[in-house]
Amino acid sequence: MLVYIFPIISALIGWFTNFLAVKMLFRPRKPVNIGFYKVQGIFPKRQKKLAERIGKMVADELLSTEDIKAKLDTPETKQVLLNKVGEKFDDYLSNKLAEKYPIISTFLTDGMKQKIRDEFTAELGAIIPTLISDFVGSLDQVFDVEETIRTKVEELSIEKLEGLIMGILKKEFVFIELVGAVIGFLVGCLMLLLQDQQC
Repeated sequence: MLVYIFPIISALIGWFTNFLAVKMLFRPRKPVNIGFYKVQGIFPKRQKKLAERIGKMVADELLSTEDIKAKLDTPETKQVLLNKVGEKFDDYLSNKLAEKYPIISTFLTDGMKQKIRDEFTAELGAIIPTLISDFVGSLDQVFDVEETIRTKVEELSIEKLEGLIMGILKKEFVFIELVGAVIGFLVGCLMLLLQDQQC
């Protein structure tokens, strides 16, 4: 009679082995010596290599320096920057100049302030495209996408890395555990059939 629980036992073994395999992707987080072997979770052990691969993939396939340059060096970006700088200058001219240099500010009429604003905006409009083009041209020297991503992933704590991966693949890991249980159950049923045939 006990032989009929083989499928259940096999299902539990199949589930547990897959459950353990999923856990060992992340645990143990630090190397543990077991006899002559050193055991550590796959992701903690290979985090540096994973960081290198992710950095390279992002830089090559997802977000290259050329992509960033293309987004920065557009008329829209230049206009946004021109507006922002213009707003700051306008605030300085209207408020901060009077605080810092009250005597000068008394001689500036609204018409003079407007003329200064117009001239500053015109000058800025000529300078900003050149500044952005120069910055974009030297972007390779000041910003390395691959190195930045690699460093960020490498510096992630194992807990955060585990949380990130589990958040993405939790359903898939549960499915893997269930597949182990189903395969184990089928193997148990097969053993039961073979046992019956021998009898």
